Amino acid sequence: MSAPADDVFARQGFGAALGVVPPIALLLVDFVEGFADPEQFGGGNIAAAIDRSTLLLQTARRLGWPVAHSRIVFADDGADANIFSLKAPTLLRLTEASAASAIVPTLAPLQGEHIVRKTQPSAFFGTNLAPWLTQKGVRTLVVAGCVTSGCVRASVVDAMCHGFRPMVIRDCVGDRSIDAHDASLFDMSKKYADVMPLEALFAALSALPESG
Repeated sequence: MSAPADDVFARQGFGAALGVVPPIALLLVDFVEGFADPEQFGGGNIAAAIDRSTLLLQTARRLGWPVAHSRIVFADDGADANIFSLKAPTLLRLTEASAASAIVPTLAPLQGEHIVRKTQPSAFFGTNLAPWLTQKGVRTLVVAGCVTSGCVRASVVDAMCHGFRPMVIRDCVGDRSIDAHDASLFDMSKKYADVMPLEALFAALSALPESG
C-alpha cells in the first residue's frame, strides 16, 4: 500500500510554512457575476466563497492594505482570443460591457483599488499587477477568488514566482468542482502557498508586532 500523500510530501521536504510578513495586500480573483452564476461559469462552493470574502475585504480595507481585483475581459470582436478561450470558448462572452464580467456588488472595488483585466488564467500574466504590488512594497499576498483549480491556482503560482508570499484563504476560494478545489488546495499548500481558513489569518495578523 502506498504511503499517505501527506507523509510523502513531508518526507521529501515539501509544505514548509511561509508565514505572514508585512506589508500585506489582497488579491480577489475573478469574483464576477458570471462565476457567481451556476448557469454560466459558477457552481460548487463559489457562492459561499463570495459571501465569506466580504469579511476579508472589509478587514483589508480597515487595515489599509492594497487591494486588487481581477476580471476576465476579452475584446468585443474576439480579436484577442487565445488558447485559453480556444479551450473554453464561452469565456469570450466576458467582454468589458458584459454583465457576466462585472465584479459582484458585495465585493465591488472602491476608488484606489486596482482592477486587473486579463485574458489568461493568471492575474499576473501580461498585466501590471506585479509591478503595482512591488511599488507598494508588498511581501505577502492574501488570495481569495475563483476558481480554485484554475485562475486562483495560476495566480498563486505566478505570485510565488514574482517573489510574493501567497496566503490562500481556504473558505474564501471556490470552485465548480469540490474535488478539484480540494486537490488544488492540497497541491498549493505543499508547493506554492500557505493555505488557511480566514480565522487563522486573523489570528496570524493579531500576532504581528504593532509596527507591522
